[in-house]
Amino acid sequence: MRRPPRAPHTGPVSDWVLHVDLDQFIAAVEVARRPELRGRPVIVGGNGDPAERAVVATASYEAREFGVDSGLPLRLAVKRCPDAVLLPVDAPAYQEVSDRVMARLREFPVVVEVLGWDEAFLGATADDPEALAAEIRRGVEEETGLSSSVGIGDNKLRAKLATGFAKPAGIYRLTQENWWEVMAERRTDALWGIGRKTAKKLAEAGYTTILGLAAADPDALAARFGPKLGPWYRLLAGGIGDAEVSATPYVARSRSRETTFQQDLTDPDAIARETATLAGRVARDVADEGRPAARVAVKVRFAPFHTHTHSVTLPAPSSDPAVLAAAAQDLLGRFAFGKPVRLLGVRAEFPRA
Repeated sequence: MRRPPRAPHTGPVSDWVLHVDLDQFIAAVEVARRPELRGRPVIVGGNGDPAERAVVATASYEAREFGVDSGLPLRLAVKRCPDAVLLPVDAPAYQEVSDRVMARLREFPVVVEVLGWDEAFLGATADDPEALAAEIRRGVEEETGLSSSVGIGDNKLRAKLATGFAKPAGIYRLTQENWWEVMAERRTDALWGIGRKTAKKLAEAGYTTILGLAAADPDALAARFGPKLGPWYRLLAGGIGDAEVSATPYVARSRSRETTFQQDLTDPDAIARETATLAGRVARDVADEGRPAARVAVKVRFAPFHTHTHSVTLPAPSSDPAVLAAAAQDLLGRFAFGKPVRLLGVRAEFPRA
């Protein structure tokens, strides 16, 4: 597929946002540990056992050619790619490599805002951002042996989207100068922040392309999608977004635990016990965080795959395990348990700053 035109290199020293994304990160870490897997389809997920209920955490490019991607059930992934090598998730190993990558990024004259294991925004001042991006890619490869892609933008939204055009192992610039040339006729779910479900709703309202959404009446969008979301969708379509990159450490908004059961639960007592266990784990996470929780939520996924969530605001923020557990148990009473349960989850949300 032909790569869309990128913005030309113009002007003197400017401020830029770079988005660094490690290519097929988890699979790449596994291949680096097992060089004999290079070039083979690799799927990482769960315990690496397709007989268990688990989903794909990541897949190598060779596996993606068979339609295997993150979130796909392992059983279906194996059907699509029967020759794939299945591996269990090894979170500590990925964290260790991620820490090395982020430490290397901080050696450059940039501000680093970590987004996750495999990606970060960089705030930079440069007269040639492509040259800086190339240095960063080399630095990451020298440190870890991993490949990365870098998107260059005049804000976070455009930098994030630019990375999609840069992959794999490339550099791409998306700014106001080439925004409409590149994005105008694309579907709305090409935007960071608009998923398939929202894109479907937008299409039902007559907004099928990014250009069409950008030209929409903000009052009509607000009436259809809400006073905050409606106008926000229009801003996204115009490529408008935050350009500030902050090195402030990420502060979690919530802590959650969930379990997918290998055998569906039907016994109410068993459901209550599992919920209590999850609530206890969440309570320990809240205690470790050193902040009280303001809300508690319970998620139930019924067979075959219908998910419902109920939540409640606590009378006062609390870290008391008994309070969190009682709230979770009370929330169970809001569900209609007419079908077997395949997943339970408990989440504690912290007060907004």
